[in-house]
Amino acid sequence: MLPCAAGARGRGAMVALRAGKKSLLRALSRSFACRGCQLAPERGAERRDTAPSGVSRFCPPRKSCHDWIGPPDKYSNLRPVHFYIPENESPSEQKLRKLRQETQEWNQQFWANQNLTFSKTKKLKGLGLRTESGQKATLNAEEMADFYKEFLSKNFQKHMYYNRDWYKRNFAITFFMGKVALERLWNKLKQKQKKSNS
Repeated sequence: MLPCAAGARGRGAMVALRAGKKSLLRALSRSFACRGCQLAPERGAERRDTAPSGVSRFCPPRKSCHDWIGPPDKYSNLRPVHFYIPENESPSEQKLRKLRQETQEWNQQFWANQNLTFSKTKKLKGLGLRTESGQKATLNAEEMADFYKEFLSKNFQKHMYYNRDWYKRNFAITFFMGKVALERLWNKLKQKQKKSNS
């Protein structure tokens, strides 16, 4: 067992992403095909020293040629992805991978902060409620519904900006996925033409 895999026990195994053979997006799936085996370092590692994180420290096998998805993060509830880096990664592939990594980090950070704010607000809301024996009481369904409505109203602007940025990022990722797929298709066609000419 790899030393970095030892910490992943009990937190769920990572799962390799594999492109389906009969997928309609065959060209896009090929954009992540295996050509060498290196995984991208987690760019949020520096931040992990300053703030606690529930992200698994699982390290995929060295010979892996796929992206790996880990167990849910303790704070954001999102599953982190370890990105595969091909040995001969083109500039477009590198730009796509970095954009995906930045988007994942941005998403993780937003939801970790949002969930922390939600938990703190929920605790503050429930602090004044006590049972006759002095124990902290839980909010009933009606109180929770009011709380959710109030919380969403207060954070409406934040969610609106998040959704706008999320769509921008995902359209950019989709654009670069298409660009990478077309470049790979073009390179394959050029290779076939060279073989037929020789």
